Amino acid sequence: MSRRRVQDGDVDYDHRRNKRRRVSENQEIEDRLESLILRVGERSTSSVESNLEGLVSVLEADLGTFRLKILRILSDCAVLMPEKCTVYTTLVGLLNAKNYKFGGEFVDHMVKTFKESLKFCRWDAARYSLRFLADLVNCHVISATSLLQLLDTMIDVSNEDTVPQVRRDWFVFAVLSTLPWVGRDLYEKKESALESLLLRIEVYLNKRSKKHHNALRVWSSDAPHPQEEYLDCLWAQIRKLRQDNWAEKHIPRPYLVFDSILCEALQHNLPQIVPPSHHDSFEYPMPWVVYRMFDYTDCPDGPNLPGAHSIERFLIEEHLHHIIEKHHQERKDCAAQLLNFPFKHKIPLEYCIVEVIFAELFHMPTPRFLDICYGSILIELCKLQPGTLPQVLAQATEILFMRIDSMNTSCFDRFVNWFSYHLSNFKFTWSWDEWDSCLLLDAEHPRPKFIQEVLQKCLRLSYHQRIVDMMPTTYARLIPVDPHANYKYASDEAANLPGTTVAHQLVVAVRQKCTPEEVVNILKDIPSSGYSGEEMSDGSFNALKIDVFVQTLLNLGSKSFSHSFAAISKFHVVFRALAETEEAQICILHNIFELWSSHQQMMVVLIDKLLKLQIVDCSAVATWIFSKEMTGEFTKMYLWEILHLTIKKMNKHVIKLTTELNDAKYKLSKADSSSSESDEDTPHKRKKPITHADKPSEEVVERMEEKLEAANVNQKRLFLIVFQRFIMILSEHLLRSDTDGRDPDTDWYRWTIGRLQQVFLMHHEQVQKYSSTLETLLFTSDLDSHILEVFQQFVALRA
Repeated sequence: MSRRRVQDGDVDYDHRRNKRRRVSENQEIEDRLESLILRVGERSTSSVESNLEGLVSVLEADLGTFRLKILRILSDCAVLMPEKCTVYTTLVGLLNAKNYKFGGEFVDHMVKTFKESLKFCRWDAARYSLRFLADLVNCHVISATSLLQLLDTMIDVSNEDTVPQVRRDWFVFAVLSTLPWVGRDLYEKKESALESLLLRIEVYLNKRSKKHHNALRVWSSDAPHPQEEYLDCLWAQIRKLRQDNWAEKHIPRPYLVFDSILCEALQHNLPQIVPPSHHDSFEYPMPWVVYRMFDYTDCPDGPNLPGAHSIERFLIEEHLHHIIEKHHQERKDCAAQLLNFPFKHKIPLEYCIVEVIFAELFHMPTPRFLDICYGSILIELCKLQPGTLPQVLAQATEILFMRIDSMNTSCFDRFVNWFSYHLSNFKFTWSWDEWDSCLLLDAEHPRPKFIQEVLQKCLRLSYHQRIVDMMPTTYARLIPVDPHANYKYASDEAANLPGTTVAHQLVVAVRQKCTPEEVVNILKDIPSSGYSGEEMSDGSFNALKIDVFVQTLLNLGSKSFSHSFAAISKFHVVFRALAETEEAQICILHNIFELWSSHQQMMVVLIDKLLKLQIVDCSAVATWIFSKEMTGEFTKMYLWEILHLTIKKMNKHVIKLTTELNDAKYKLSKADSSSSESDEDTPHKRKKPITHADKPSEEVVERMEEKLEAANVNQKRLFLIVFQRFIMILSEHLLRSDTDGRDPDTDWYRWTIGRLQQVFLMHHEQVQKYSSTLETLLFTSDLDSHILEVFQQFVALRA
């Protein structure tokens, strides 16, 4: 046995080792508690009630050591797992019955979470926190009186003046969406106070403006399903619930089993909670229209689909929307979770899922996620449920096609994109013969237009002969032509064109891998006058030189996108030299269209490339789109795809410069404050200062401000060009129709007014900045009411 004296170092080592062991053990216990809390109520061999009883015993034993950890986990679950709200409120209720002090601490913690969510505009988190606090009334944790005081305080916001309606709407929506959980309890205990609350809500709903409603509808027609505004629909559902004495059949309520225990517990009163005042920087959720596709007559024998005004419909749809939000990044998990919906045997689940996914896809003004997200989830659903879901999806597609006449233009585009993508994943198989009645309609009618656009998108995902083979011969006029380059200097009439000789010289030079300088020398031989093409030179640029260079170079790179990109990149200097003015840039775009008029995708990607390389400006693209030469293309989807990518390019540039400027200003102010405080701080308190290398100079910040100002000017100019052109062509159409005594409501007019609305809604965050300028310069009171109404609906979205 060693008799060595224990040294100080050995004691210190043992102490550190024991401390590490304790920390490790505590961490293991915390992880185990978190796992138990997160998994409670999920599928297991035992019931939810027995799971809760077991978990309460475990948590009660660990409250002394892990109180803060348990509080944090439970409050996080309330916000992040709203589908298990009643499970966690029951758990808190049982803990409160055993430990009143802990119950009070948890209520304080949830109130803090709720207030912070309101303060930082986390609106969904705030709504889920309010719902959780309300459900605690059912578990005898919170008194009904104090909850009603909170709900009344929130409804007080609806009486605020000089605040946006969207703020007042959200607070009313938050209260209404909470009532299905707690309405029955309030009805039994505080009926008169509840009725007073509902009366105040009804007064507000009757007086609020709904100017935005038409802009957000998927269909302009209410047949067969009304397109209801979200607050109106929820109010109708709450009134139906009130008629049924607040009895609903969807929310699981495990606390009812423990009523004898919970009713003995002491209750807590909520403190006075005052919603934060409105600030201009606050962004509130925008209104929406409730999407309806099916009713009970569309579903075969089996469980009935809840009615449009039953609260169960709202609860089911909200739950399905939450599953998509939670799992949308993993399509396989999302599909599996949707099909494992807890109440799937009580409802026609496939119909509910399909309706909710299309509601997400057609959500106005923009979907929450990428279009392809919903398409990929639907494909996974078809794989997991091949016996039923493809049939429901086919039925939904049929309904959409039959109702496409009154479909919103933005939703039309999304329908085209989804359907073409879906077909490409199922061997392009479809029963086209059932839609052949559309062949009798005008080409601009939405039904033949839809098929034409779908085939154009399918062409991008396949090849021309495949499209020809999959379609019946009767659809020949709707099948896109075989995409190819139409190089005029190799045509039969080329000998009569003024630039043919130089074009042939350029072909030889490029194939011999010439330099950009050599190309410039070849183009010098082209005279500046005598061009007989459609583009007329005004003396500021040589239209024939642009014609020869652009057509020849892009024809040589016509084998693939990569070849075209390589050609543009190599001769970037020549492009920039030729595209000095906006007229010259429009001439370049004209020649791309002349060369690739039969290949829509090539035009989209080439113009995108020219924008990225700053060869053409965004304003030039917008002006070209509205030019007379594009009249025949005006109602085709690809043209608006080009316009939207152009606007997005400009928006991203402005956002990037704004972010960089804000970061630079923050670093500058931080560096200045650090240097001023450094003398006052003691060495122990001194934080790591921003270094000289990190700190931007005031001159740099000024230059960044100038760049941002210039970008904002260009962005405003772009929007003014787009909206001015829309107003001109629409006003001209309306005036001509009035003069000729014709109905102005033609297919062309509906497409064009729909595209105007689409620009407003797709880019609403950026357009909003210039709404006062647009109102002053373009959308004045003397404008035709049909055009002005689109602008007024847009403004109402944030009013």
